[in-house]
Amino acid sequence: MPLPRLAGSDRPTWRLFLTYAAASLLPVLLLGLVLSYALAAEARTRGLAEGRAQASLIARTAVEPLLDGRPLTPIMPAAELTSLRRLSDRVIGSGDVVRMRLRDLSGRVVFSDDGSGAGATGGQIEDEVLDAARGATVAHLTRLNTDANDEGPAGERVVEIYLPLSTGGPAVGVLEIYLPYAPIAREVSAGLNTIYTVLGVGLAALWAILALVSASTMRRMAWLSERDALTGLPNRTLFQRRVASAIEDAKRHGRSAAVVVADVDRFKDVNDTLGHHVGDALLRELGARLAGAVRSGDTVARLGGDEFGLVLTNAGDAEIPERLGRLRDALEAEVTVGALPISAETSFGYAVAPADGQDVDALLRRADVAMYQAKGSRTGMARYDARHDTFDVGKLALVGELRRAIESGELELHYQPKAELRTGRLCAVEALVRWRHPRRGMVQPDAFLPAAEQTGLIEPLTRWVLAAALAQITVWADAFDDLTMAVNISARNLARPDFADAVLAALADAGIAPDRLTLEITETALLADPEVAAEVLARVSATGVRVSIDDFGQGQTSLGYLSRLPLHELKIDRSFVTDLADNLAHAAIVRSVVDLGHNLGLQVVAEGVETQETVALLTATGCDIAQGFLLARPMPADDLADWVATHRTGVLTADR
Repeated sequence: MPLPRLAGSDRPTWRLFLTYAAASLLPVLLLGLVLSYALAAEARTRGLAEGRAQASLIARTAVEPLLDGRPLTPIMPAAELTSLRRLSDRVIGSGDVVRMRLRDLSGRVVFSDDGSGAGATGGQIEDEVLDAARGATVAHLTRLNTDANDEGPAGERVVEIYLPLSTGGPAVGVLEIYLPYAPIAREVSAGLNTIYTVLGVGLAALWAILALVSASTMRRMAWLSERDALTGLPNRTLFQRRVASAIEDAKRHGRSAAVVVADVDRFKDVNDTLGHHVGDALLRELGARLAGAVRSGDTVARLGGDEFGLVLTNAGDAEIPERLGRLRDALEAEVTVGALPISAETSFGYAVAPADGQDVDALLRRADVAMYQAKGSRTGMARYDARHDTFDVGKLALVGELRRAIESGELELHYQPKAELRTGRLCAVEALVRWRHPRRGMVQPDAFLPAAEQTGLIEPLTRWVLAAALAQITVWADAFDDLTMAVNISARNLARPDFADAVLAALADAGIAPDRLTLEITETALLADPEVAAEVLARVSATGVRVSIDDFGQGQTSLGYLSRLPLHELKIDRSFVTDLADNLAHAAIVRSVVDLGHNLGLQVVAEGVETQETVALLTATGCDIAQGFLLARPMPADDLADWVATHRTGVLTADR
């Protein structure tokens, strides 16, 4: 079976496996060398022991019976010398002994088979002789020179032995004897070759086992490196490779492939309310359902958190929504975790290759954009649409600088007045953020707000705007004591259950009455999570904070849901107001919204008012408040007093 790939690798793990196998061979070889050395050392020890035994046997049975029991001296009896010569000739001639000498207790040679060394003493030999004279047997391996003076190149390998001679009492001398090592080595090593063979086979088997274990381990590691630990599904790394493969297949065969990102709606509530163990069990079940519902050849992966990725191969444009619909049905069937039934809702976004892109990262990002579009519109499913894609490299870099801008005071607020149509009185201003960039100059909100809303930066940005706007009310306290401040709130802000606490804390810090603050929220923000939105708005409204629906008419808010919200104001979307005089359908929509708002007890604001004709038509419908360039463009705080002093609101009533 071929080895898989490790995550991030373009090749199978053969190279890594071979490296590991070679590395594991080194300790096995070292172990073999150590064991071989130990066996060789043991063989030498046994050889020396065998040599000592043979020398002892010669001394006891052949040499000692020839001695008269007196200590040896340089002048020995002729009979003893004759007997020793016969003995040495016999044993040396038979090859059992290479050399034989007798020494007295002081180390002097008193007999030598070849007559060499007579009367000699010497440093090392003398030490060994003295040890033997004290009763020790000394043996070691050496090579014997064959000339009479023990000079010249090394010769035969022998066991050199010194042992005490005794005839039943104290030592009388020392026997110096050299035995050929080859016969002893053959005897001692008779079973050593077998041991070496067994050792070699055993070490080879050990290395093979280590190699197999490493191969199995690496196969497991490679599998784990591409799998999600919780669900066992492919992880993002393997998913990206499957996407790349699907793109190539689609281009090669003229087919389409869908790259899908699926997100579990309100999964955070499951974790926070029921615990992470329940959330984990839910994700495992949803992953299993997805894997069981796709076709053979498709891919299901967990991308992280509550997000899954899918690759639908050979998918025609018309059939993708149908296939995703079946997958949503499978996911949204009730899940029982323990004894607790849970219903999970999901949002699917998808991009089609090659039509929507031919690059892995681009397709994944576009599928993600589509998923957020599906979540925001609550349709449950959406294909990538470039009109909803706010991604831009320049804007992304700008957003990266936004956190620093918030902290370093580069942001400022401009204020656009709102005035009553009936009286022309200035009744409110809307706080609009601007960014005075140190290099780019004044940056308009369209350049950074859409991207900021898709990141966590929208939250600190909103906190800054809220605090700065409320602080400005304090500055204007004497001049505009009844002015209401409107602040825009994003879907991300509204989705946080603690957002109401943040608003009330900001009011308390500024010392501003709640009824002087209006929170403007778009319909799409309300629909992102209606239940949480209703709860947050109910809390702030209960304290007196005013709530306004911005851009009304663009979304799909149901009238039933609208009637349950604690609202104070509807702002008609500018797209219906700017061409009010020329578009009969828009004029009808404006009249309907005004009537709806009044019937619900709400004030109605028209934004995008730019002409006197529009003012007249709005006044005729009974609209309450106007906002637009006819009245004033957004301006810095210091300019508002001057603007009021010129009575610019008079443009709303000049013709009446």
